[in-house]
Amino acid sequence: MPSTPRVVVCGPASWNHLIELDHLPEPVPHMQFARRSWHTVGGTSAGKALHLAGLGVDVRLWAPVGEDEDGARLRDRLAGVGVVVGAIASERTERHVNLMADGGGRVSLYVSTPSTPSVEAIEAAVRAVAAADLAVVDLSELGGLVLEALPERGTPLWMDLHDYDGATAFHEPFLRAAEGVFMNDDGTDDPWKLMASCLERGPRLAVCTLGAKGAIALEADGTRHEVAAVPATVVDTNGAGDAFMAGFLAARLRTEPVELALRAAAEQARIAIGTKHLHPALGG
Repeated sequence: MPSTPRVVVCGPASWNHLIELDHLPEPVPHMQFARRSWHTVGGTSAGKALHLAGLGVDVRLWAPVGEDEDGARLRDRLAGVGVVVGAIASERTERHVNLMADGGGRVSLYVSTPSTPSVEAIEAAVRAVAAADLAVVDLSELGGLVLEALPERGTPLWMDLHDYDGATAFHEPFLRAAEGVFMNDDGTDDPWKLMASCLERGPRLAVCTLGAKGAIALEADGTRHEVAAVPATVVDTNGAGDAFMAGFLAARLRTEPVELALRAAAEQARIAIGTKHLHPALGG
């Protein structure tokens, strides 16, 4: 692998309105006052690209972005912190309103979603992935279409399965194409068993984040790893998993062993939850 490997992250980027409440709304007519609110970059792929760039990795983000005000804001903020965007034309930019409360409670309202990418856009993203030294293909319509169009699995692919339960059909092609997979424990009572089932379908490594309890990893040869969460002042938990994965991949690109990569990942997650943005470079 070259001294400055190229990483491609392919998937969602959005312009988000975050609203912090004392508690999530009950399903009855009523009024609440927000503690605070702000607009910022969102999307799981944008989060990974931001943290990889912050760690000095040569990264390109391929994401659907519209020629609208939200798209202009998204491009400007990402470009302003050094994230190179290979924007895929979309009829509209993805936008969410996230309602958040203490304890990690969150409701994400999808106000707009991207249009289906054109054949030409998919081909451009496929060429970028094929030319990369490592690629993250995130769960999304774009990611699925890119996987279908890849002529061969020459580039090592890493996947974020999020709250995978071990059986959801949509995740299956992402899982089977991956060299390594990440997930959280929201969808399982036995994360070791879930990771083992993932490795049976082809990946060489599985990592599961456990929130405040840290994270665990399982290698294909059965080697287990555990890492504690790094103590932190929690401002916002949005994007912590993306930061964790970015920290891990950056360490692996430096050829660090899994154990040290997990420690680097935990430190990167600490950075993410200490800011109200996906990455502190986006603002206070």
